[in-house]
This record gives sequence, C-alpha cells and structure tokens, in this order.
Amino acid sequence: MARELRRLLVAPERLTPDGGLPLMAEEQRYLSKVLRLGSGDRFAVINGCGSLWSAELLSAAQARLLQPLHAPLEHKEAPRPALVLAAAVVKRDFEVVIRMAVELGVDRLIPLLCERTAVQGQLRLERWRSIAIEAAEQCERLWLPQLDPPTSLPDLLQAVRSELAQPAGLCWATTRSSEGLPALATALADLSDAPTAVVVACGPEGGWCPQEEQQAMAAGWQPVDLGPRILRSSTACVAALSALSSWRSRRWGL
Repeated sequence: MARELRRLLVAPERLTPDGGLPLMAEEQRYLSKVLRLGSGDRFAVINGCGSLWSAELLSAAQARLLQPLHAPLEHKEAPRPALVLAAAVVKRDFEVVIRMAVELGVDRLIPLLCERTAVQGQLRLERWRSIAIEAAEQCERLWLPQLDPPTSLPDLLQAVRSELAQPAGLCWATTRSSEGLPALATALADLSDAPTAVVVACGPEGGWCPQEEQQAMAAGWQPVDLGPRILRSSTACVAALSALSSWRSRRWGL
C-alpha cells in the first residue's frame, strides 16, 4: 500500500512524537497544486534516513503521521557497501548527473572541482540538494544521498583517506579508452568481500591533468577504463555508477 502513495521527504528533525506535521510553503504547493490532494487525502512521508510513514493531509498547511514516530510503516537499513561518486562539475549537465545518480543508487555525491573544470555561473548547492530530494521522492528511495559541498581533488583524496578507516575500493575513471587499464567491472570484481565503500571519481570534460593523475595514483587510487569510446563527463558518471549499482545488486542483493 505504501508504494501507491506519492512521497514527501521531510527532514528528521521536523518529525515530532505527536505526529503533527506543519507544512512548508513549497510542500503545500507540491501537495495541493502538483499532486492535487485535499483534506483527508493520504500520502507517504520519508525522512531520508530509511523510514516511511503514511500521512493524512488535514488542511493546506497541516498534516499528521498515521503511525507512531517510533514505529514507521517501513524501515530499511542503509545499503552497504556505500556507493560514492566524485563527479567533476560540468557546464550544462550537472543537474542531470545529480538526478540520474540518485536514481541509480548513489549514497554520497561529491561535486569535484578540477584544474580543467569550466563552470558557467555560480555553484548552486541548494539547487542541487533540491534536485536530489525530488529524485529520491520520485524513485522511491528511503535514504537520501549525502551531497557534499564542491571539493577540490586534493581535499577529496585527503577526506577519503581520513574518513574511510575500513577497506574501500578507490578508482578514478577515464573518459576515453586507454590500453592496459582494467575495466571498472574488473576492478570491482577484485575488491575484498566487505569494503565499507566504493569510491569512483569522474573527471571534467577536458580530462584529468597529469598532476591530478599522479596525485590520485600516489594516494592509492586505481585508474579504470569505462569502455571503447570517448565519453562526455556526464555520461562517464552515469556509466560508472550504473556499473557500481549493478555490481552491488548482484553481489549483495541491494
């Protein structure tokens, strides 16, 4: 039954033990104007942390949960290993990359600023987060992926080294076929039985610069190939994450 209800993602801190849910202006617009719900209609509430409740719309500005806060209608643990995509920010397609990454099961998305990054306009982190929320609602995910602030490659390498204390698979992907590099699928097959996370970095439209390649390899990252054709950066992100998602599904059923 829960899958038949349209979903609204609400931050966990806004959900209270009494079940009352005052609605923000954008949520009111979504429920009444987009979904055309009225008083007494039901929808699903997810908290982005694995839990789902059914809810009833009481008025345009107020709803209530139909299950106790401590007893959601559905709960799932976070999938493991976590899938992490460090994606170079591109000029036109980055919002599409975010949406597709969420739909494909990314658990953490890191916008990456590289030497050859060419960005038109400001970096719109709040806009990106809104897109991630909309995608999670649409594809019926219970966990909202973590979206990091834009990060430089040296900071990414340092963060991964300090945060992932347990074994992890670390790969950086090329956008063109290179002789002698293992395919991403081959690198995934060689990982240990229980990595804490798998991290793949996809570079900008102009490709990685030599210094960035050297930094990644010095930090223990493995270069991998995504296939026989030259790919746009956004396409490389989708190809890499598709491979990660299929690998995790086959190996762990997630």
